[in-house]
Amino acid sequence: MQTAGKAVAIITARGGSKRIPHKNIKEFCGKPILAYSIEAALASGVFDRVMVSTDDEEIAEVARKYGAEVPFLRSEKTANDYATTKDVLEEVLAEYEKRGEHFDTLCCIYPTAPFITPDRLSEAMRLLEEKKGDTLLPVVRFSFPPQRCVVQDAEGYLKFKWPEYRNSRSQDLEPYYHDAGQFYCLRVSSFLAQQNLIMEKTVPMELPETEVQDIDNEEDWKLAEMKYHMLGKA
Repeated sequence: MQTAGKAVAIITARGGSKRIPHKNIKEFCGKPILAYSIEAALASGVFDRVMVSTDDEEIAEVARKYGAEVPFLRSEKTANDYATTKDVLEEVLAEYEKRGEHFDTLCCIYPTAPFITPDRLSEAMRLLEEKKGDTLLPVVRFSFPPQRCVVQDAEGYLKFKWPEYRNSRSQDLEPYYHDAGQFYCLRVSSFLAQQNLIMEKTVPMELPETEVQDIDNEEDWKLAEMKYHMLGKA
């Protein structure tokens, strides 16, 4: 399925990870974790360009090896610890504009998201168009209802944060969701106008918990590999 207008996949892979050294190119079930995002984007068939935004030559070399473009490296401004994803996307779009290339939609893909599949990306870009959204956000439902959470009081004892829900059945409570931390599909004109990733018309795409895993530390990494094996992918 080809999206309306030109589409670019932007994989954000800055160097300098502190909690997991060389995180974006660390081996995950047999190949650099970055490779999974690149291969899924290429195989989806919905992008005119699949590029990696990085400040690191080693990451750039791995990216090119697996088929992504790295037409330019990040500036100092977007390579520091304080640069936001929004800053990176704006810089990429501006650099392409300088080269005479304009995109109507983009998909910002994280480099540590090995559960992404070509079908998910294709479905996401289709839904963005079909629902006439500004953003499409993959989400996952909280496995335990947050309305029944407990907190510590000043004396260190536990109490219900919202006592009115203490006897509520889980199935009777409104489901809450959180960002799956994998990718965002954006309409470029809306992104530039609203200056946000989560915009006025944000379309949800719910993912099962088995396909979602934040990878912020070594324990997360091991859990992700276990899930990957469990799904029969490795």
